[in-house]
Amino acid sequence: MPTIYARHDRRIPRTRRIRRTTVLTLAAAVAATGFLATAPAAQAAPPTPVSAATARLYLGQLTVRAEGSSSGYSRALFPHWTTQYGACNTREVVLHRDGRNVVQNASCAATGGTWYSEYDGATWSAASDVDIDHVVALAEAWRSGASGWTTARRQAFANDLTRPQLIAVTDRVNQAKSDLDPAEWLPPRPSYRCVYARMWVQVKHHYGLTVDTAEKNALTSVLGGC
Repeated sequence: MPTIYARHDRRIPRTRRIRRTTVLTLAAAVAATGFLATAPAAQAAPPTPVSAATARLYLGQLTVRAEGSSSGYSRALFPHWTTQYGACNTREVVLHRDGRNVVQNASCAATGGTWYSEYDGATWSAASDVDIDHVVALAEAWRSGASGWTTARRQAFANDLTRPQLIAVTDRVNQAKSDLDPAEWLPPRPSYRCVYARMWVQVKHHYGLTVDTAEKNALTSVLGGC
């Protein structure tokens, strides 16, 4: 029979006591690291997009429509780089997530680290050389249906850390991309184009945005080679 310990006039088997102690220890450990719920650990990449097969399925479900007008568009209509936790806004969260050995000051600004740009394969050691790209650009979203959204929905889109919509890349590459769709621009690094197409389709599918014919054809071609 197991050894019996007396506690508060109750007899508790030693095996149960060990299990209870283990549970309490784990609970204490979780409580001690509770800050991780507000400051997620770096993963050095955006969220993994859906598979190529799922992206092809999603692409077939998107409404094909001629791209709308840019009339009335302004970046201010998509409030972005909002506060995520503490002093950290969306840009700083993505810099921390997508970088390696990122050091942040008390204001959450990145003061050290390295960033590998998936679009062109370049590595940077200064945050000033890195832009946070909206995979589906804000102006592209506006022309694809976001012009009819509420400001709150546009804000959620512009700061979306759950979908693969934000990624740290070389600033000049992001500027060259501008608000172009995949029929007009693809990452200069060919090996990333499949991932990029999966990201693009997942974001448009989630937000119910439309695609034009040329855009769909380009995505179909890329995804066909994944």
